[in-house]
Parts: sequence; structure tokens; C-alpha cells
Amino acid sequence: MTPTLVRHHRYADSSAPVDAGTRARDWAEIQERMLAPLYEAVYERLEVGAGTRMLSLGCGSGLALLIAASRGARVTGVDTDRERLALARERLASDPGQDAGPGGPDRRARLVDSVPAAAQDGEVPYNLLTAFQPIGCAAGDSEGLAPALASAVPLAVRGSTVVLAGWGPPERCATAPVLRVAARLTESARATRPGNGWRPTLRDDLEEVAARAGLKPDGSGRVSCPFGYADVDSAVRGLLSTGLFDTAVRATDRTQVEKEVAEALHPHLRPDGTVWMPNVFRYLVCVT
Repeated sequence: MTPTLVRHHRYADSSAPVDAGTRARDWAEIQERMLAPLYEAVYERLEVGAGTRMLSLGCGSGLALLIAASRGARVTGVDTDRERLALARERLASDPGQDAGPGGPDRRARLVDSVPAAAQDGEVPYNLLTAFQPIGCAAGDSEGLAPALASAVPLAVRGSTVVLAGWGPPERCATAPVLRVAARLTESARATRPGNGWRPTLRDDLEEVAARAGLKPDGSGRVSCPFGYADVDSAVRGLLSTGLFDTAVRATDRTQVEKEVAEALHPHLRPDGTVWMPNVFRYLVCVT
């Protein structure tokens, strides 16, 4: 699966607040598919299939779950964003053979808003835990990941595989200069808040999370994930749906952020009006 260029209409009033449902749909329809090469590379390496029982932390609107389920895996997705979770439920429910509801007989797919406290009676323990939401571009963006992993690991069989994902080196990510807009706008307003301000990706970000969670690294890889958009407006909407610009929006306003992100995209604008930014993402394979 490769990124698909999707065209969206500009908001009628860009100064108006974007509701959570619109933002979640921007993520699902524009941005999430950019990470499909990462999901597929990991699944291919780990030979995900009918014998896989996967728990996905931060599952978003469910694309990674859908791809795993199409390979025969049984999947559970966890996300605190109710709007994204609702979209994931729609996706999985529309997939033949999948049951995303709370009480279906097959239970090949399940969606919850928090890590289960314990395995339910009769459930087969997980043997693959994933955290595909990339870390490494916002200060503190990994703070909640280690506790989530600590809660999830007891639900898996001993020796299970855990996969963490992060942004690659800034020099290999064309999107990095665009993301710096968030840091500049935030700093100019003197409103930096820990946990959201952009920072350069560090080489050992994933290893540090693994160490805090008590996981043993067992290999890693890099995957090309180009960001391709039908036009600048779609690119702006997709990038803002990631949440990486939230602090900048609070520090200034959405109109200003949209304007400066659009300007930062100009070097990546092609003659046909599309936007193309090559990026590299990294994943770390660990064992429990």
C-alpha cells in the first residue's frame, strides 16, 4: 500500500475552530495512510498472520489494525481519542469477517479506550504488542508510552514481540523543516509547554522507551514513508491532524499556523500542484 493523494476543500472560515470529528477524519482520510509502508514492513518482517494476536497501543483510526486483520491476525486496538476510535470501529466493522463490536461471537477485532486490566476468560494471550504512533518529534511525546507498555506487557505471553516506532533522523525527513514551524511559533509567543514543543529526533529515543519499560531490543529497521498530498491545503490539514502543531495553535491561532505551514511547504510543491516529502521512519523490535 502506498500513500494516496487525496484532495479536500478548504475550510469555509479558517479562523473557526475545527471540531474533533473533522480533525479525526482528516487524520483518517489524509495523514494516517502515510504510515502504511511502516506497518507493512513490520508485518512482513514478523510474518504477521493467522497465528498473531496483536494489541495495538494508540491505534488511531485503525489502518494498522485493518492491514494486520487482512493478514489473518486477531487484533485489539487501544486509543484515548474517541473520535479516531469511532472511525476505526467503522473501518473494521465494514471489513468482511471482522467484528469490532463488544460482544460478537468471533472477536477477531476489538477496540477499547484503555488497556484492559487483565485478559478476559477464554482469551488467548497477545503475542505482539505495537506502538506505531511515531515518537521523537515532540518533547515528552514518549512520556505516556512506557506506562502504557507496562500495563500491556502482562497481557502478553512471555517472550512476545513489542514494536516501537519513531521518526528517523531529521536530515532524512523532508517534513522536519515544516515541523520546526511549530517550535518557532511557540517560542516566539513565549508559551512553550513541556510535552508538545517540536524537537529534533534523537538517535536513542526508542531504546530509552524500551529500557524504561523493561524491554530487550532485538533488532530494528528503517522504512521510507513519503508524505504525498494532492495540494497544499490537504497537506496543511493532514499535518495539523497529527497534533504536532497543537501548542503552536494555542500560542498563536490556527489561521497563523496554517499560513506558515503552507509557506514552509513551498519547497516541496511540484509543478502539478501536489506536495511530496520523502521521509524515513524507524522501528525497534523488542521482546518481553
